[in-house]
Amino acid sequence: MALIYVVEDDRNIQEIETFALTNVGYQVEGFDCAATFYKALEKTVPDLILLDIMLPDEDGLTILKNLRLRQGTSTVPIIMVTAKTTEIDKVKGLDMGADDYMTKPFGVMELISRVKAMLRRVAKPEDKEKILKLGNVLLDRERHVVFVKDEPVELTFKEYELLKLLMVNAGIVTTRQVILDRVWGIDFEGESRTLDMHIKTLRQKLKEEGSQIKTVRNVGYVMGS
Repeated sequence: MALIYVVEDDRNIQEIETFALTNVGYQVEGFDCAATFYKALEKTVPDLILLDIMLPDEDGLTILKNLRLRQGTSTVPIIMVTAKTTEIDKVKGLDMGADDYMTKPFGVMELISRVKAMLRRVAKPEDKEKILKLGNVLLDRERHVVFVKDEPVELTFKEYELLKLLMVNAGIVTTRQVILDRVWGIDFEGESRTLDMHIKTLRQKLKEEGSQIKTVRNVGYVMGS
């Protein structure tokens, strides 16, 4: 049974979301502020987070940023929920690592469908390797953590997804377009140098192991031999 955290300060909306998702078989916990939400995260990391942007003590975009920089929550699927309708708010949230975006008011069936689709998308097949290892780099998919020579490495959400893709395809050249599609999404319209910048910082964070990531000129990148 998937565990979902609903972070919403409007009690009526929180109750509707909680009731709807509980009614279709999910375990749901609601929070009306960032403080109680963070406290719950210290004990249990959920399978999905519904996160409102407008909260009394800390805005949702700041929470989103913190979650993507925090080990253990950097890859948890997050659906932003907000009354804001401007395109810039949506783009900002997605650029910062949100997986989906819903604008109030929305229907209960839409909410359930979005949640089900997101959980299906991130579901891990039983036979998928839980631990990826190349040289002295270890990536633990279940714990969402990375180690180099047994030392933890702090990665951003995009850096983690980039490293995971390269390690899954170890020894195989992954083209720039495939990386952009898989890590940034098929609708990404930014400059390709964004990828180069992330590769550079990822190499730096992996220190001497960063040399495992090799550039294949005019094609893409490969990790491992």
